[in-house]
Amino acid sequence: MSGLREAQLIQRGLIMPTAPVPAANYVPFRLSGSILYIAGQVPRLNGKTAFVGILGRNIDVEEAQRAAQLCCLNIFSQIKAAIGDLDKVSSVIRLVGYVASTPDFKEQHLVMNGASDLMVEVFGDAGKHARTSVGVASLPQGVPVEVEATIEITA
Repeated sequence: MSGLREAQLIQRGLIMPTAPVPAANYVPFRLSGSILYIAGQVPRLNGKTAFVGILGRNIDVEEAQRAAQLCCLNIFSQIKAAIGDLDKVSSVIRLVGYVASTPDFKEQHLVMNGASDLMVEVFGDAGKHARTSVGVASLPQGVPVEVEATIEITA
């Protein structure tokens, strides 16, 4: 059964994918007390990389924002896998976004709005978070963005 927040996603036409499995030697999430740490999520859908590219070279901001939104949907999937229901989220504490970009690209923060905007749309004021957007030379599997999250949950 899906909760209210998951139903909101469905109403918006957004599908929460199955939680991706780690591509290396790590766990996708770790719960410590009421804090849920979500490992970096890349834009994968149905087990396949959905976006590839480097900002400033061969992918634009709008497409990378869609990639960041898919990263966020994968974060939601990991939350559901960890605690069973998005409605148990009391606060999105922090997002960290890594944006594969050329040295002269300066709009990493705009790319990350794809994830941040969805967090706020789904969680309202509880979705407002601290955030870091970092430009990097490359990311796993050639993806343009990777997003990790720190979430506070209720019992």
